[in-house]
Amino acid sequence: MSLHIVIGYGPAGAATARLLTEKGHSVRVITKSGRGPEPGIEHVALDAADSGRLIDAARGAVAIHSCGAPPYHRWASQWPPLASSLCAAAEQTGAVLVMLGNLYGYGPVDGPLTEELPLAATGPKGRVRAAAWEQARELHEQGRIRAVEVRASDFFGPGVTDGGHLAARVMPRLLRGKPVSALGDPDAPHSWTYLPDVARALVEVADEERAWGRAWHTPTAPALSTREMVGRLAARAGTEPVAVRGLPPAVLGVASLFSPLLRELKEVRYQFDRPFVVDSSAYEAAFTVRATPVDEQIAATVDWWRERSATTGRLA
Repeated sequence: MSLHIVIGYGPAGAATARLLTEKGHSVRVITKSGRGPEPGIEHVALDAADSGRLIDAARGAVAIHSCGAPPYHRWASQWPPLASSLCAAAEQTGAVLVMLGNLYGYGPVDGPLTEELPLAATGPKGRVRAAAWEQARELHEQGRIRAVEVRASDFFGPGVTDGGHLAARVMPRLLRGKPVSALGDPDAPHSWTYLPDVARALVEVADEERAWGRAWHTPTAPALSTREMVGRLAARAGTEPVAVRGLPPAVLGVASLFSPLLRELKEVRYQFDRPFVVDSSAYEAAFTVRATPVDEQIAATVDWWRERSATTGRLA
C-alpha cells in the first residue's frame, strides 16, 4: 500500500482520492479547512502554499496529486506561490508531482488542441497556468523532481456542481424543463472532459515513468456543442426539449459587473465563440484509460443530479 497526497477536495480531488482508496492506496488529502473523517482518507488542514508544512505532510508519499486551485479571481497572485510549494515538496520528498492542468495556456488556436502546441496564452490566467507547468517541467529536466501534467477541458459529470457550463447554471434548469443560457455560440463544437476519466488518468500516470516529463490531454469524447449536450441530457431526464440560448456579449458585459466569475470568464470567452476541440490521441496511444462513452456520461450525470435532488431536496 502506497501513500498518495491529494491537494484539494473539489470534484477532481475527491474523485481522485476515492479512486486511489479503491485501488488499495493510503490517501492524505490537503485542504485549507480540512474535513471530518472519511473511510480510507486522512484529511489534513493546511495551506498547500506553505512549503514547509506541505513537505512535512508529504513525507513518505509516492505521488502528490495537485488538484486544487486558488479562487478563480486570485489566480494571478496565488498560483505562483502554490506552484513553487508543490515543486519544493516534490523535490524534498521524491514524490512524483502529478499536476491537473487545463487548456488555458494555449490561448486561442485554430484547429484541434494537441500537446505539441506552444503555451502562447496572452491572458493572465492562461499565462499563470502555463508558468506553473513550465516551472515543474524545467525542474524535471534538471533531474530535481519528477513531474507530469494531465490537462482537461471543461469538467462534466457526477459531482461537478461548480463552474456553470454544464453544472450549476444548466442542470437545475434543464431538469425542470426550463430554457438554459450558454456562453458564446451554443452550436460551436466543444470538448467536455468527463470527471471520472480525469481521476483515472491522474492515477494512471502517477505509476507510469514513461509519462513523466511532459503534458498529456485527458482522454476526452468527441466534441459536442452545448446545444447537443443539453439535448442529450434532457432526453435522459425525460423532460421536454429545452431551449438553449446564447448569452449575447452585451448581456455578459452587464452581468459581469455584478459577478466576479463572469468577469473572469471574459478572458476565455473564445473557447465558446468558436470550435474548441481537444485531441487526446497521444494519451490513448500510450496508456490504457479511454474516454467513457458519451451515453454513459449522460446517464450517470443525470442520475447523480436526480439523486442529489432527492437527498437534499434541492437541485441548485
